[in-house]
Amino acid sequence: MNPYFHSVEPVQPIAPPGTGPVALGDALPRIDGVAKVTGQARYAAEYPTADLVWGVVVSSTVARGRITAIDLTQARAVPGVLDVLTHENRPHIRKMDLFYKDMTAPAGSPFKPLAGDEVLYSGQPVALVLAESFEAARYAASLVRLHYETVPHETNLVAHLDRAKEPSTLKAGYSPPPKPTGDADGAFAQAAVKVDSEFYSGVEHHNPLEMHASTVILGDDGHLTIYDKTQGSQNCRWVVSRVFGLGKRKVTVKNPFVGGAFGSGLRPQYNLILAVMATLHLKRSVRVVLTRQQMFTFGHRPETWQRVKLGAAPDGTLQSVVHEAIAETSRAEDYCEVVVNWSGQLYHCPNVRLDYKLVELDHFTPMDMRAPGAAHGVHALEVAMDELACALAMDPLALRLKNYAERDAAKDLPYSTKELRACYQQAAERFGWAARNPEPRSMREGHELIGWGMATGQWDAMQMFARAQAVLHADGRLEVASAATDIGTGTYTVMAMIAAAAMGLPLEQVTFRLGDSRLPVAPIEGGSSHVATVGSAVQGVCEKLQKQLWKLARALPGSPLAGSRIGQVEFVGGGIQLRDVPASHMPLTQVMAAAGHERIEDKYLMLPHILTQKKYVRATHSAVFCEVRVDEEFGTVRVTRVVSAVAAGRILSAQTARSQIVGGIVWGISQALHEETLCDHTQGRFMNHNLGEYHVPVNADIHDIDVIFVEEDDRIVSRLGAKGVGEIGIVGVAAAVSNAIYHATGRRLRSTPMTPDKVMAPGDGWAAGDTAVLPVAARGV
Repeated sequence: MNPYFHSVEPVQPIAPPGTGPVALGDALPRIDGVAKVTGQARYAAEYPTADLVWGVVVSSTVARGRITAIDLTQARAVPGVLDVLTHENRPHIRKMDLFYKDMTAPAGSPFKPLAGDEVLYSGQPVALVLAESFEAARYAASLVRLHYETVPHETNLVAHLDRAKEPSTLKAGYSPPPKPTGDADGAFAQAAVKVDSEFYSGVEHHNPLEMHASTVILGDDGHLTIYDKTQGSQNCRWVVSRVFGLGKRKVTVKNPFVGGAFGSGLRPQYNLILAVMATLHLKRSVRVVLTRQQMFTFGHRPETWQRVKLGAAPDGTLQSVVHEAIAETSRAEDYCEVVVNWSGQLYHCPNVRLDYKLVELDHFTPMDMRAPGAAHGVHALEVAMDELACALAMDPLALRLKNYAERDAAKDLPYSTKELRACYQQAAERFGWAARNPEPRSMREGHELIGWGMATGQWDAMQMFARAQAVLHADGRLEVASAATDIGTGTYTVMAMIAAAAMGLPLEQVTFRLGDSRLPVAPIEGGSSHVATVGSAVQGVCEKLQKQLWKLARALPGSPLAGSRIGQVEFVGGGIQLRDVPASHMPLTQVMAAAGHERIEDKYLMLPHILTQKKYVRATHSAVFCEVRVDEEFGTVRVTRVVSAVAAGRILSAQTARSQIVGGIVWGISQALHEETLCDHTQGRFMNHNLGEYHVPVNADIHDIDVIFVEEDDRIVSRLGAKGVGEIGIVGVAAAVSNAIYHATGRRLRSTPMTPDKVMAPGDGWAAGDTAVLPVAARGV
């Protein structure tokens, strides 16, 4: 038997022997891959511990109201059941909103599980059954009987657009729409060519392979070691300490392996609070794992309505851009996204008006999902641009180039780097766009119509602050650490590569530790910021080690580096030498031995150069071209080819970066054709809460995907020249698919997902069967 399965400590990913030296930009397989495919990588619900208690959540069956009575008689009678926690018997927890606010919380009152008898949404956790086995807890949960007093609920966004409100701006990463420039409405009225379109995007839920879970291990000294599915161990530790009044040293949160997240793990989910609550109540270790159905009972990508108006001169010059959006939020918090701002950045136009509002509904607060805001907002803009190109009888790519923005007009700032023109050129050439017949329904093969579409993508290039520590041992092993997270994006790999390349060491001699709240501070993994942030911290601490080693080597008797300056040396082949002078090579192990050091270590705090960065707009860009084949008789759409050219700064790990873009494209195809959570507004409940009815792409849905990285190096965004690639891959993909469907069929679809019933429906706009849209004048927008 593998001895690992008797160990609680996580396996440490490391490159296999013989990997050798690496250079930034190399295409290497992920160093955590072997641990994952062999089952050595443990996830939050897989850590063994003695005397473990299992917790199963009971969810509310009403959308709004109060619990009037709870009958636990049958549940408690099940053999093995230890207790059932409800709002009536839970241990003491703090009640102030401030204690529940995590680092990414929007304005308002965060959800507090089992805090009281009020039901805020369907699926809310209302009880936690605790038992000696999962089976006993699950069965007993089915026997919990609750009685409710209901009040009317509202879950239909489109029916309540007329009560949209201005959102609070107190959310990390949110920027409200800029003030209008020029007279967008007047210019639209006078424009020779106009497009005025409405768009609707349904709710989407996170469905990573690993469901949300928390394992709380109670130490003999009362210390809580928590394995949680999260994108930020320190964020979760912070919330647990505050909610339960526990000192920082009493709680450790670990997340060495995360089975997918992309937003669902940004905020601590209710399973974490319930598991800690149960541990403190029973004085035993507790595990709480959500079911697949319960993965639909917390945040989601918000349902969104949009209207885009574009006005242009006959030659295609944009004269007016108006973009309005209304999205859902909960009654408790103002979740907001950057949806419309992209329309003021992507294209040059003198007259722009942008507006974004929220409608409070009886759902759980929405949450970030890959490229939040941009996935919807850029989609609407890019479909409207395609409509405008058709109205102008102009090539869609030519229209975009005609209105190319060299600066952000709203902020009147240049871009730190912007190689979008090269993205257009390289992707169009690779795709063969020049051979496109512009007429809809002009290409066919057999019973399928063929369409070609394209779209632009943009996402912010973010950098936060982080700290890294590094230790170089006398045997040449380098350990680098930061409380970063790897949600499957390749953090282990790229950080080890940065350190190995900086120190001139073989990759197998470098380990990067992450996923532990005790490690040096790192931001939550989100917003495509980890490489620019944590990667820069890793580079910084390695440069400090370099200086230490150079000083040691230079001071040794007879050193070939005597009298040198730090800029004159390089670290290669496991040693230090004068640049381009191999004869001066001094192995690091010999330097340390001669200097009498068993180890040298250092720390580095990476702070963004805000004064410099605020002079620029920092963004990643992409150009997406796709081919679809449409069977009109069945309404089926196959995306048979996608070419995406991406400008994301310096690419540090070619293979993991490409994988990120491919994953984003797959998700974009899913947004375009598959994903939507459907709500029964009579019940106020999401109905298709399983992977049998919530459709996501499978292998048969994905065909040729070609990724191009356009050369770019951005030292404003990060000292490494890198930006991020996690989000940009999805942006614009659904729009390119929509535009290709129009080219294939001559039918314009403006709601996602574009399912067969919509493809087959006659006419343009919202397909038959979509929720009726209120007249614009009735909405007050």
